[in-house]
Amino acid sequence: MQETLVVDAANTIGSVPDGWWRDRAGAVTRLRDALAALADEYAAIVLVVEGAARDVPGTPAVRVVSAPASGDDAVVAAVAAAGPPCTVVTSDRELRARVTALGAAVRGPRTLPRW
Repeated sequence: MQETLVVDAANTIGSVPDGWWRDRAGAVTRLRDALAALADEYAAIVLVVEGAARDVPGTPAVRVVSAPASGDDAVVAAVAAAGPPCTVVTSDRELRARVTALGAAVRGPRTLPRW
């Protein structure tokens, strides 16, 4: 059984100081497209977005979940819905604790393909 990959978009794009703050939706779109290259490695890829990137659409390879409020809460909900095995990409310590309590593994943003 392949695992689900859940990506905290805001935390991930925020880990690279490349001017993403000038175009958050564009940065998330680039991340979404880079994640598509991993589609064969996972049962599903879920990208959780919030704020100015909330309208970025999903693709056949990457499901985009728009957080209605807290992005962290939406990541936790995605992990709970996916069940194990699941890996979350974030460097947020509090979020790491919440998802590992649900049985998810955690990796840092720099483990993803460059976007």
